[in-house]
Amino acid sequence: MQKPHVIAYFADDPTRVYQLLQWLPVLELLDESHPVGIVTREPATATIVRHRTALPVYVAPAFAELVSLYDFLDAKVVVYCNNGMRNFQSLLDGRMLHVHINHGESDKQSMVSNNAKAYDRVFVAGEAAVQRHLAGLMELDPSKLVRIGRPQLDLRPTPLLPASDRRTVLYAPTWEGDAAYNDYTSVDVFGPKIAEAVLTVPDVRLVYKPHPKVSTSTTPAIAEGHRRILALVEDAARRDPEGGHVAVTQGDILAVIPSCDAMITDVSSVGLDWLYLQTDKPIFVTDRHHDGERLRTEVPVSRCADVVDSTNLATLAQLVAARLDHDEHRIARAAMRHHYFGDVAAGDSTMRFIGAIDELVSLRDRLVGVQPPPEGEIAAATA
Repeated sequence: MQKPHVIAYFADDPTRVYQLLQWLPVLELLDESHPVGIVTREPATATIVRHRTALPVYVAPAFAELVSLYDFLDAKVVVYCNNGMRNFQSLLDGRMLHVHINHGESDKQSMVSNNAKAYDRVFVAGEAAVQRHLAGLMELDPSKLVRIGRPQLDLRPTPLLPASDRRTVLYAPTWEGDAAYNDYTSVDVFGPKIAEAVLTVPDVRLVYKPHPKVSTSTTPAIAEGHRRILALVEDAARRDPEGGHVAVTQGDILAVIPSCDAMITDVSSVGLDWLYLQTDKPIFVTDRHHDGERLRTEVPVSRCADVVDSTNLATLAQLVAARLDHDEHRIARAAMRHHYFGDVAAGDSTMRFIGAIDELVSLRDRLVGVQPPPEGEIAAATA
């Protein structure tokens, strides 16, 4: 087996492995031009990843094992899809270029931190992310920020929802985050009311697709809100078997979005995925903090969406019905999509990602003095 040129490093446990899993199909495409290997630190995580990809998966639980593995592999570029604390053990290796690729594009505060300064490059979706970094960080070198779009959105996973004659409204809340400053979820404050409202809209199918960590949350209010929403969906499905109301707690949300006609979500990457994939369909963004001015400033997508908070929950059903019939924000969303992603069409982001990695592989080889073989040798090797 050829040693990898590129390593995808992931140090976290299985509860966060969804962050890496969404990158696997893109990494498999990259593997066609630069061999890719996955380096994990948790054996349980490695087991999950091995069931999802044919890419080689390595496990190095201890730091000494990681150092030995890196010496053996002698890779050129390592990519990181989160800012886990043990990333810094990998960053100690000075013979690779280190690239942060993140696991989504959102306006959460956690998207910007001084961790960005530790990487040689930070791949971002577009201009919105560049502005977010420059506004949130002091002394950040802007040349580190590389616009690539959102490669995962080039993928077209098999749809998870059956076809329906009804208009489908997707409720896709995020989780509560690791700290109060990063808590944007609506599950505990609005969740059941949102589900109840959508279920009263005529000729509508409700699909509930929470963030993976909502289903496993140990926060009492989140667990209770989630349980109540599931009960509402189950009861609606029982009373109206033809309605198709369903909770989807497993699988890729990108396989759910294309079958939907409107979405209610929180401040999260899901809202921007919808903006990219379903630009011509309405979106609703929740505001648990009841701070409209802050939301408009920090979450630009909210300017082309309807905001849901405690002041309009009572009329949410009417608002959803009205937007399904007449979408007032459609033109504004097209402009906002450009702000977040640029002029990327299907396939462009993946090609940008692969091209950016290719440049970094070549740069690394120049920096360590590795010369490519003569053209004649390349031709002979590929003949």
